[in-house]
Amino acid sequence: MQRMNKPSITISIAQQTLSLEQDGKVLASWPVSTALKGAGNEQGSFQTPLGLHRIRAKIGAGQPLNTVFRGRRPTGEIFDARLADEFPGRDWILTRILWLCGEEHGVNRGGNVDSQRRYIYIHGTPDSEPMGEPRSHGCIRMRNRDVAELFERVPVGTPVLITSA
Repeated sequence: MQRMNKPSITISIAQQTLSLEQDGKVLASWPVSTALKGAGNEQGSFQTPLGLHRIRAKIGAGQPLNTVFRGRRPTGEIFDARLADEFPGRDWILTRILWLCGEEHGVNRGGNVDSQRRYIYIHGTPDSEPMGEPRSHGCIRMRNRDVAELFERVPVGTPVLITSA
């Protein structure tokens, strides 16, 4: 009996895509939005970190689409136009959170380059936000339905490679 490999994720900053892969095949691909300020690993840079990561934690299981999170906890709110008008310019973290942890010491783990301490997530964002173009503050933003689907398909520990290509 052939043993199947675990899934992995590749995020391309150049292509603004996230691909779910297993056994050398792309199972699904979605448009994303990475950092407006490009790629970079330093604390406070507001850039998307490069290199090999893993999913450290999955947050939001069972929550409705558009659930609003603050400090990785649901606020009890569901994002809508009223909330958007009330809090313009807020960096909305919605639906699900896949919290990333760097796997490369000195690159994206430890010191001032630690992706986990930078709170780098794959998360949902308002559906009015464009995908396929860099606009985040460092995280990887996805459509709410897309991040909910990805969340169900990957376990904690899934490798995540973020490339500039």
